[in-house]
Amino acid sequence: MAKLIEAARDRIPATKFAFPKQRKEPLENASHVRNAAARFDQVEGVTEAERKEAWKRIQSAAKRFKVELKSSPK
Repeated sequence: MAKLIEAARDRIPATKFAFPKQRKEPLENASHVRNAAARFDQVEGVTEAERKEAWKRIQSAAKRFKVELKSSPK
């Protein structure tokens, strides 16, 4: 996965992140979606409600980019 440089990351709209308020886990392409799903349980500083909404965003992005999610979060 290509690392986002800060300037490119800043241009991504908040709605394109799994956690938009914190701008964590971008969902810009299939690689980012797989990474967001893999690191989902490692995200700190979010509420359970934010986590639930983030998983919905990840699932939606996975469908859009044809990424198969192997499991749901714990």
